Amino acid sequence: MKARKVKGLDPAAPLADNAERIVRVRLDELGSFMPRAADPSEVEALHDMRIAAKRLRYILEITGPCFGAYAGTAVKMTKDLQDLLGEIHDCDVQIPEITEVLERLVTEDAVAIATAAGDVSDLPASAVRRAPHRRDYAGLVALLVHLRARRGLLFARFLETWREYERKGYRARLEFAVSERSEPRPPAPAPAPDATADGAGPAADGAGPAEAEEAAPAEGAAPAEDAAPDSEPDAVPEDPGAVPEEADAAA
Repeated sequence: MKARKVKGLDPAAPLADNAERIVRVRLDELGSFMPRAADPSEVEALHDMRIAAKRLRYILEITGPCFGAYAGTAVKMTKDLQDLLGEIHDCDVQIPEITEVLERLVTEDAVAIATAAGDVSDLPASAVRRAPHRRDYAGLVALLVHLRARRGLLFARFLETWREYERKGYRARLEFAVSERSEPRPPAPAPAPDATADGAGPAADGAGPAEAEEAAPAEGAAPAEDAAPDSEPDAVPEDPGAVPEEADAAA
């Protein structure tokens, strides 16, 4: 299915404005397949609706952050719809292929049985036992039955899903969401400049900030040699009136 053209796109316009135009066209394209796709025999319409859902989903995944919050919800809903239609399409592809294989085997076996019977006026039912592909029929028929039953269940789910989307206002809410604009994010703060990035530190001898801070004395502090106490205490001055021990002993 060829996609609808989007008119009015302007390269100089903001991204959100152009994206809104695209989403509206893709959403209208998706809805245009109903109610025709509600007929289970409309295989082509169901397939085209799946393609339309895929296109809408892709544009929403890329530009959804430009719009209101519901655009994010619509991405998941559109993907679910696309996946469901994809499962139905797989059945629609496999059923005819299996039917064709089964018909080919039946035709080949009919020719083989008739040839083996020779010149007879009639053919008994027991002749089928000599069919070359008789063991293949059961598997193919069982697979065909399964696919047809599964396709019916999936199609019923599709109808219910679409009705639920309509009840929830999927289309109207998405149209409103794309008319909204998300709040711009504040710019990230610039990283602090690295003083040592060019190899020049604050000290002339190349010392880093921590070493320079330790090397510089605090304002008003005394020099290191004056501030540090002596390793030994000062000698106690002699008392002028003290008597030497020798004189004290003689007396």
